[in-house]
Amino acid sequence: MEPFNPSAMRGAVDLSGLVSRASAPEAAPGRPAPASTGASARAEGIVREADDASFGDVLELSQRVPVIVEFYASSIEPALESIVATYGGRIALVTVDGDRSPQLAQAFQVQQVPAVAAVIGGRRFQLFVGMPAEIEVRQVLDQVLELAHQQGVTGVLEQGEAPTEPAEEPLPPLHQEAYDAIARGDYAAAASAYRSAIAQSPRDQEAVAGLAQVNLLLRLEGAVASEIRAAAAANPDDADAQLAVADLDLSGGHVDDAFVRLLDVFPALDADGRTAIRTRLLDYFEIVGADDPRTIAARRRLTALLY
Repeated sequence: MEPFNPSAMRGAVDLSGLVSRASAPEAAPGRPAPASTGASARAEGIVREADDASFGDVLELSQRVPVIVEFYASSIEPALESIVATYGGRIALVTVDGDRSPQLAQAFQVQQVPAVAAVIGGRRFQLFVGMPAEIEVRQVLDQVLELAHQQGVTGVLEQGEAPTEPAEEPLPPLHQEAYDAIARGDYAAAASAYRSAIAQSPRDQEAVAGLAQVNLLLRLEGAVASEIRAAAAANPDDADAQLAVADLDLSGGHVDDAFVRLLDVFPALDADGRTAIRTRLLDYFEIVGADDPRTIAARRRLTALLY
């Protein structure tokens, strides 16, 4: 392992402009529970989970103490909790599921997991890929503390203190109405609430994205996946059939499949079919997020097909 050099400021990246967005008003999927430690790191508030939507809190925390960011995946559990716990709150650990947080994985240039970085005063420093021996990990963490001291980041998290957990701001009334309707399965009422929010504020992008997602749920209500896929296979040039199976792909997390399917069929369609495909793709872009690399690539290809 190439040792981390705290005096080498090259490669440090300012993350203060990192913008994350919540992709859906639903509970985040669970992850494998990490092994318990004698230090009870999570109970002490020095270890937490983060994702694309919550990483702004981590940047705030890094102004007080250096934050170690450990990327893992479903088959690889975080491994640094017990080590970080022994630093007595002078270092915080944030674990990130790289598969569920693509914006963060891209921002930290994660190519494989486990991958570990540090954030000090909002700036990112790459540490190591893979998991070296404990003695090597401690050497790196000691260097991180040294660099943090040089940058004036010398706080200590008190035992039992939760790391930067501000109270959630209440949702705007119409957004809350939509959220409550989704929770009880009334997607039509949720769509109505989002449309009212957009009518009041046409630039409310969260409402636009929420409406696109609820419309997707409405289209899939009562749908039988096997029948939809069979119809799409039997009618490869039928816009409605391909739109229906693309909805299935997107709802299952197969974003690229949904984009490619609609973009591939687009050139062979008549004007009405092309309009339907374009409109649906714009909805998908809102659901996935305008800054997502998959959206950017699909938007670029759609533009080329249009002009």
